[in-house]
Amino acid sequence: MDKYNFDTMIYVTDKGQKRHFQQVFQLLQIMGYDWAKRCQHVPFGVVQGMKTRRGDVTFLEDVLNEIQLRMLQNMASVKTTKELENPQETAEKVGLAALIIQDFRGLLLSDYQFSWDRVFQSRGDTGVFLQYTHARLHSLEETFGCGYLDDFNTAYLQEPQSVSILQHLLRFDEVLYRSSQDLQPRHIVSYLLTLSHLAAAAHKTLHIKSSPPEVAGARLHLFRAVRSVLANGMKLLGITPVCRM
Repeated sequence: MDKYNFDTMIYVTDKGQKRHFQQVFQLLQIMGYDWAKRCQHVPFGVVQGMKTRRGDVTFLEDVLNEIQLRMLQNMASVKTTKELENPQETAEKVGLAALIIQDFRGLLLSDYQFSWDRVFQSRGDTGVFLQYTHARLHSLEETFGCGYLDDFNTAYLQEPQSVSILQHLLRFDEVLYRSSQDLQPRHIVSYLLTLSHLAAAAHKTLHIKSSPPEVAGARLHLFRAVRSVLANGMKLLGITPVCRM
């Protein structure tokens, strides 16, 4: 183990192996391996009700194929889908986000009932909503960025919606630290979902096009900061943010 010079070695398996790893770590310590104290087991629960069209036995390949197929079907009725260079790739990224957020929303140790319909909801606390919010904010930057992304004054961010977003953005480091301590991604998931809801509400009232340049610039920088944090948070969870969907 000296070869890898690790700080902590984390084993992530189903909770049925919890006792096994407890015994392994104890045995290694008895054998005199000091690095055994830096080994940790993170157990996860059972996903119930996950079935694909091929039957009851679910393989990862089946799940990934099902994700892409269902997401493509959901996107088919949205006119912007026709403008995508690679709808299949976008469907895969959004679908994976939906699956990951569903899996990481609760305690890793907890069992949960899987639902395809719930996973692919475009509103609410879902990965689809996270991706939609990121894509919407990216579009906002593309539309107005050239004219407003220079100097800005935070004094123009006095609205309650702006203040709520700023306060939430300040908590990002705290949330990352908390997740690193108990190895629970749910803290990051909850934070990102709340940020997305705050941004969605603010987008309806904090207009850019009809506002004075100094106000528009401050608001655009605020939305840009939200998009940046969303992107970084999703990447930490293994999600690739999309810019169009």
